[in-house]
Amino acid sequence: MSLIGILCLYLGWEIWKKEKITLIHDYHHKRVKDIDKKAYTGQMGKGMLIIGAGVMLTGIVDFITTSLFGWCFFVIGFSIGLVMMTHAQIKYNHGIF
Repeated sequence: MSLIGILCLYLGWEIWKKEKITLIHDYHHKRVKDIDKKAYTGQMGKGMLIIGAGVMLTGIVDFITTSLFGWCFFVIGFSIGLVMMTHAQIKYNHGIF
């Protein structure tokens, strides 16, 4: 679980800081204007980072404890990240697809 979180963190960093919009499927950004690409990749990358952090924390907490408490991090991180990414899609791509 933590390895998937690290992968999501890496992809989020690449999308946000290096503005690698090509890591996002082309139909998700085909209507994003060139002037908005920096803001779009920033918000999408940050959303992916939050999802990755939640997934990674889930793996760490589940490894340390035997409770299902770690899944709270997953639900919170995934929900916040998904809302951020959906907001960016609607705002900059003028729709989810």
